[in-house]
Formats: sequence, structure tokens, C-alpha cells
Amino acid sequence: MNPFPRAITLPPPLQNRLEAAARDFLDPGKSGLADFATPAGEPALVAYHSVSWRIFKNPLALFVGGVAAVILELAEPRVRTGVWSHTAFRSNALGRVQRTGLSALVTVYGPRSRAEAMIANVCRIHSRISGHTPDGQPYRADDPELLDWVHATASFGFLQAYHTYVSKLEDVQRNRFYAEGAPSARLYGALGAPVSEREVVSLFEKMRERLEPSPIVLEFLDIMRRAPVLPPPFTALQGVLVMAAIGILPDWIRERLELTGRWKPRAWQRQVTRQIGAAADRILLRSGPAAQACRRMGLPDDYLYLRD
Repeated sequence: MNPFPRAITLPPPLQNRLEAAARDFLDPGKSGLADFATPAGEPALVAYHSVSWRIFKNPLALFVGGVAAVILELAEPRVRTGVWSHTAFRSNALGRVQRTGLSALVTVYGPRSRAEAMIANVCRIHSRISGHTPDGQPYRADDPELLDWVHATASFGFLQAYHTYVSKLEDVQRNRFYAEGAPSARLYGALGAPVSEREVVSLFEKMRERLEPSPIVLEFLDIMRRAPVLPPPFTALQGVLVMAAIGILPDWIRERLELTGRWKPRAWQRQVTRQIGAAADRILLRSGPAAQACRRMGLPDDYLYLRD
């Protein structure tokens, strides 16, 4: 991985505003679930010196990568029906994004005991979800094949967003990132989830004939452009970031999903996203999961920003 930039803090009024926005986004009900600083010394499912800890500290990579992942998930008809029928994307997009984001961050940064308990609860919920697609295909939320796809698309989205818009990653680092997700994948029930970039490419090819365009994909993109997911003034940039997410999908998938023409991100949109991604990778949020987790492990808040 390229040398990491030194951390910076913004002028107090702006820094405080960002810190408060981060706290409110992760724990709007002040439930305490977003406490990553305790218990002292307890490791996470992923090691603190991992590629994952570096990538997940960047909020732009999480937003852009998360949108790309959901596009890929919704392209599979069984996953699409399950997600759209049993979640609140339509009625409460912000709440859905908050819960999903917190789950991802707990999986990476949370103390192992808390992460394992959270994942077990998710698995219990999945075990109760089943149904049929509009054309009659049966699905179960705990189907290992679908869990492999969901895990792979999430890993691909976060990695590709960071690689494209934040900092280029070497092949060895990309493979390491996928391998780092194996322990959590097994806990979620994704027993065949890819653990290398080669395996991700192979899975995408295997799923090629199952992926299809859908009005639901377009509805999701419209929701993510308009829902107040990001704090002001960044809300105005959501449309740009959604286009950036489409831009990191493989060309053949964009064509298959009919995300071409007006859905092709412009050069200026890519450039703006890179500028935001680079800036976000330098701003230290002491209230964020990454800094909290570093403190839990006895590391300085800016550990993930130090140069190798």
C-alpha cells in the first residue's frame, strides 16, 4: 500500500461538527452500541495492522463501496426480493444504511465478543426470512450461496472504492484484504466466500447469467441520491458519489444491468470523488470507530495514519 498521509484535524468548529455527525450517524439513539473503545485490549475479528483497518477508516470508501455492493446484490433476483421485501430501504433508507454501516464497522473494529454476538443475532434473523421471487424462485436469507454473494459484493465494493478513489493498492494487499474477511464470513454462514481477488473474479463469472436489470436497482439509486444519509453540506454530493459507485462496477456488469449512457460517471465526478476520498483519508475523527478501536488496543488515535 502506498505510504499513508499524516492525520490532520480541522479548525475546532468544523472538527466538532464532523465528530458529532459521526457519533449521531452510528448511534442516533444513544444506545451505546457504537462504543469501540472497550473492553481494553480485546482484539477484533480482524487484526489492527490489517489492510481492512486502513480501508474502513475512510467514510467515502464505505459510502461508495456500500452503494456498489447493494447494486450487485440487487442484481441477483433472490437477494433482490429478500432485501426489498424484508428491509426498510423504501420507508427508512437512513435507518437501514445506519444499521448496515454499524454492522460492517463492528465486524471490522469491534471487540471480538461483541462482533460475534452481533453476527449471531443477524444469523438468527436470517434464519426466519424466506419466500419466492416474482417468477417463483425460492430463496432463504441463510442460503450459503446467497451469503457468499453478499459477502463477496461487500468486500469488492469497499476494496474497489478505496483503490479507485483513495489510494492504489498492490495485488498482494488486495488479496490480503479478501483473506482478512474469511473469519467473519464463516460466522455469517458464507462458508464459500472468496478469499482472493482471483476467487472474486471467478464468482462474478459464475453469477454472470443470474444477474439481471431491474427497476428496483434504479429505485435504490434514486433513494441513495435523495435520502439524507450524509450530513449537510455533504448531502448535496450524494448524487456524485452514487455515480462514482456505479463507476467501479465491472464494465460487463454495468452493461448487463443497463447502467450505461446517462449512468456513466463523468470525468469531473470521478475527480471530485478522488479529492474527497483523499481528504477523508487524512481527517482524524477521534469519535470514530477506527480511532476508538486503536485506543482499545493501546495504540495512538492516529495509528492508522502513520507511515509504514
